[in-house]
Amino acid sequence: MGGNGTHLRISAGITIPLAEIELTAMRAQSVGGQSVNKTSSAIHLRFDIAASSLPDACKARLLHVSDQRITKAGLLIIKAQQFRVQERNRAAALARLRELVRSVASEPKKRLATQPTAGSRRRRLEDKGRRSKIKALRRSTD
Repeated sequence: MGGNGTHLRISAGITIPLAEIELTAMRAQSVGGQSVNKTSSAIHLRFDIAASSLPDACKARLLHVSDQRITKAGLLIIKAQQFRVQERNRAAALARLRELVRSVASEPKKRLATQPTAGSRRRRLEDKGRRSKIKALRRSTD
């Protein structure tokens, strides 16, 4: 799982206790196969962001992510049904949770406003002058 058996390790300083993650087995919504209606191989992962032990800044960034898997109530729902084996679907669901939390774990870098260089300003003005002369020559001389 990427941790000791009781925590899901996200990064060096962030872990999520597995007790905060609700995993439910259910039938997969896929076509065919002899055991599709008998085995519960899909995993439904539910994670309450607000009630979790994540750092507050990480929670706020996670709640502001534009992701359809996050409900308005702040519940993250991941459904994994890619594999035919329940344990692999469980690992896939936890990996998706890990990646989503990891993407918001670090603060995005603040963009520094930059100014165009003197050379780029000069080239821009020279191009404007060139275009201006071309258009001036197109005008009638009446």
